[in-house]
Amino acid sequence: MNYEDVGLKREEYDEICKRLKRSPNDVELLLFSAMWSEHCGYKHSKALIKRYFRANTEENAGIIWISDDIGIAFKVESHNHPSAVEPFQGAATGVGGIIRDIIAMGARPIAILNSLAFGLPKNRKTRYLLEGIVSGISSYGNSIGVPTVGGEVRFDISYENNPLVNVMAVGVLKRTTAKTSRAKGVGNSLILVGSKTGRDGIHGASFASRKLREGSYEDRPSVQVGDPFTEKKLIEVTLELCSLPQVVAVQDMGAAGILSSSSEMARKGGMGVDLFLEKVPLREKMTPAEIMLSESQERMLFAVEKGKEKEIFECGEKWELDVANIGVLTDTGNMRLYWHDEKVADVPLCVLVDAPSYEKESFSISRSMPSLPMVDEPVNLEEIFLKLLYDPTISSKRWVYTQYDHMVGTSTVVLPGDADAAIMSLGEGVKGIGVTIDSNGRYCNISPEEGVKAVLFEAYANLIASGCRPLGITDGLNFGDPDDDRIYHQFSETIRGIAEGCAILNIPVTGGNVSFYNRFEEKSIYPTPVIGMVGKCLNVTRGVKFAFDTEGDKVYVVGEPVRGQVNSGSVYRKYVEGEVGSVFPNVDWYRIKEVFDFMLSCVEKNIFTTVHDISDGGLAIAVAECCISGKMGFIWEAGEPNANTLFEEIPGRFVVSIPNSKCRVFEEMAHEDEIPFEEIGSVGGTDADFKVFKLPIPILTNIYESALKEELDLH
Repeated sequence: MNYEDVGLKREEYDEICKRLKRSPNDVELLLFSAMWSEHCGYKHSKALIKRYFRANTEENAGIIWISDDIGIAFKVESHNHPSAVEPFQGAATGVGGIIRDIIAMGARPIAILNSLAFGLPKNRKTRYLLEGIVSGISSYGNSIGVPTVGGEVRFDISYENNPLVNVMAVGVLKRTTAKTSRAKGVGNSLILVGSKTGRDGIHGASFASRKLREGSYEDRPSVQVGDPFTEKKLIEVTLELCSLPQVVAVQDMGAAGILSSSSEMARKGGMGVDLFLEKVPLREKMTPAEIMLSESQERMLFAVEKGKEKEIFECGEKWELDVANIGVLTDTGNMRLYWHDEKVADVPLCVLVDAPSYEKESFSISRSMPSLPMVDEPVNLEEIFLKLLYDPTISSKRWVYTQYDHMVGTSTVVLPGDADAAIMSLGEGVKGIGVTIDSNGRYCNISPEEGVKAVLFEAYANLIASGCRPLGITDGLNFGDPDDDRIYHQFSETIRGIAEGCAILNIPVTGGNVSFYNRFEEKSIYPTPVIGMVGKCLNVTRGVKFAFDTEGDKVYVVGEPVRGQVNSGSVYRKYVEGEVGSVFPNVDWYRIKEVFDFMLSCVEKNIFTTVHDISDGGLAIAVAECCISGKMGFIWEAGEPNANTLFEEIPGRFVVSIPNSKCRVFEEMAHEDEIPFEEIGSVGGTDADFKVFKLPIPILTNIYESALKEELDLH
């Protein structure tokens, strides 16, 4: 077998031989092909991640403790390549995989969110991918009884042949049931629980570590096949087993299946591992290498104290799942594989698991962004407004989220489309939590460092607007080929931006995921970091919504005004002739943090009736969404607005409605904290009246709700 046939480079093969002090046999070479793939080895990313921030990369998911005993486990994972070639199963198994990351921590999953990106909606392939991916997410999530409560869908030609499917799962756990993936204890058993192992997903890790091409559709066998009903049983079994003291460690079987789960568990614990592959329950006749590399779904691996395995078997059998004792922890530091008493592989785990790290010098560019004069005023502001409202990235995603069961489990408090973040009730006297997920490839393509800060601050603003104090983030980093200097530079700048932004916001990164080689033929996607964020409700479980529903409330804009700012990444620029180019506005992120702190104080004092973050489409779209959601109008009462006032996108701004009785308190608080604000109008009537144009709410609602289905020709 040739190293090139399994996706290894010549220098990597030479390094393997050097570390082993011999040539690997065919089985060992296949083990290295998976563990040294980008997907498992993080070769181009781990050095930068460690340089800029310390993430919780040693565990399946990150945990934020919101009380002495209650924690929230959450993580984002991508399933981009599988979804591109087999959209239904690719997306479905993406949901299954991230759920298993959560239960491996001892947490009960309570919510799923997703960040999806597609090509232009008029493209027939976009419809095929969108329908398959949404169907896969809904089918799997609905079946396992975990609500899909929020997310986003974006459209751009950048993702034409390489859609992005990033799934976030959130779970709740107690300190007494929290588990690690570090396996320790010589003689302790490795017990596999779940489905039988088959050939689906073999070489999935290697497939995810190369760019897509026309022939990629021949890689469909590399895509796993999910069984959500088995996953539901596996959730219950895993949580039951996590309560047992003899369970030392837990790991889900994702990329590279038994290979990655067993080797990483033992390596983290400083152990060795012997596996007896004839004991693995199989669906079909398979070779040792196929058994190790299979990515068959719905499987978990447990490290269990020697002599205390009986209860594990009883629990698995009660739920009608396969249970098998397939290995033992040793003090050798090696992975040894046996097949009917024949040793077929023997390699040091420090060599197998510790893939090489590639760090390059990232060329420097100017990090200051010029402030340019405003563009010429469009002739027809109403026409621009309607185009923005109809834009598929901005318009309602009701067709998507109505396919998801967002109420199963009875924890969902605020429904999709009613607030800037989803609100989940935890019960047991603990206040609710808010969860959100955000991205913006347009911003990050202009300036990876500043663009990712905008995404990070957008997620933070979404939680504030929903009545929550942000607590922690997880990220999903989607990029092209890291061997391309330009792409590597984008990645490096993005990592720097996340680190700097989190330092300003004083919020930790609990873990994340890196997806490289998102490139079709020679065209890469935009650099697209996805930020998932969790927060704790400040004073109520129900959160804060953005519907205008109280006539007479005063409407304010809070945050820096847009005068003198230009953002080439704004959706508005797509519809203006003479687009100004690659310019991201100068942003004082520390100043925005002051606005955020002020907004949190106002939310704690219950000042606002309505809060909505101003993002895609600018102020006018934010106001329109408030009107549509509450079925109530708005009257502009400030000076005459222009295109930049209405449509420009500048981070860190909110539109709020306040009862007359609380306006004085709000204004006094804002003056005292030196926070910019402007009273722009009031809630009332049946029109969205922006002074320069006025449209009835029913017309806006029809445009906003019908745009996506019309653009994609959906039924």
